[in-house]
Amino acid sequence: MFFSFMASPAGRLTRVIAGIVLIAVGLVLGSTLGIILAVIGLVPLLAGIFDVCIFSALFGGPLSGKEIRGEQ
Repeated sequence: MFFSFMASPAGRLTRVIAGIVLIAVGLVLGSTLGIILAVIGLVPLLAGIFDVCIFSALFGGPLSGKEIRGEQ
């Protein structure tokens, strides 16, 4: 059920927003830790944009959001 949510439009939007927030906080911090946080923020941002679910792949499921949703 978690993977279905993450592959849904709401889940994709959540990942994009989380990525933007992590990048913004990292850039505001500006230190080495901030830069690392900003780079980590790229992962959920890009995953949401390109419709992939990394968590699903880590647990042996499909990587593509379309496959998780059962779309062709």
